[in-house]
Amino acid sequence: MRVFHIDRYSVPLPDGHRFPMEKYRLLREILLARGILPPAAFHEAPRAERADLERVHTPRYLDAFFGGALTDAELRRLGFPWSLLLVDNARASVGGTLAAARAALEDGFGANLAGGTHHAFPDHGEGFCVFNDIAVAIRVLQAEGAIRRAVVVDLDVHQGNGTAATFAGDASVFTFSMHGEHNFPFRKQPSHLDLGLEDGVGDAEYLAVLDAHLPHVLESAHADLLFFQAGVDPLAEDTLGRLSLTHAGLRERDLRVMRAAKERGLPVVLTLGGGYARPLAPSLEAHVGTYLAACSLFR
Repeated sequence: MRVFHIDRYSVPLPDGHRFPMEKYRLLREILLARGILPPAAFHEAPRAERADLERVHTPRYLDAFFGGALTDAELRRLGFPWSLLLVDNARASVGGTLAAARAALEDGFGANLAGGTHHAFPDHGEGFCVFNDIAVAIRVLQAEGAIRRAVVVDLDVHQGNGTAATFAGDASVFTFSMHGEHNFPFRKQPSHLDLGLEDGVGDAEYLAVLDAHLPHVLESAHADLLFFQAGVDPLAEDTLGRLSLTHAGLRERDLRVMRAAKERGLPVVLTLGGGYARPLAPSLEAHVGTYLAACSLFR
């Protein structure tokens, strides 16, 4: 298993900022300390090149972001203060997912201990998402002829609006989002399949909905590669989630997605996605659970 990380590019944020930047480093340290993955599994994520980013993002947006020229309104929408470290962090987040996708095509599985930045649109960032790492990885691999078709299984509690908008009308990429219906983003973009859940949904209902639709998604997509946005913010303890899943329910979610892919011979790219418990420990444990599920299938 090859797992890519970006914690070299930790961005300093103002006191009280709700984004848990430290979780990238802490998760890697936990996976190492508990022996879940050996040191040899971890690789520093390369920074994506501008040419790769241009396969999804507009030149105007890239110029403004790289040049530190985003407007105050654009920065508020993004949710981060601009810095050169943020530029490196965002590039590495994309580079990590692209590297993980290449690893998955070779090994059956690859992971990024960041990424899943599914709120980024071609012409702007929002919701703590600068660039859309999954979209860029798909477009790069398609351009290289490494894949023809992809499927995005987005189970973060927040709808993958940027991913949906990027691939609207594109039959080569099946986008599936299962999310909180009344949660951010409040203006959803149509995925190929959207399943909006009511507040408070727990394990049994969540897994029943997933079981009812996941086989159809995978069979309809005819994909060469699956991108699993495995955000753990459906966890009951999450401050931004509004659902009520337990750690056991999330682990079962992850097993069902990755097992279904493996049974179909479909390589899996795992991205981190959201997790906003305060204190952070429950979110970290949930992310660890995702990796335990992956190890049980792919290691």
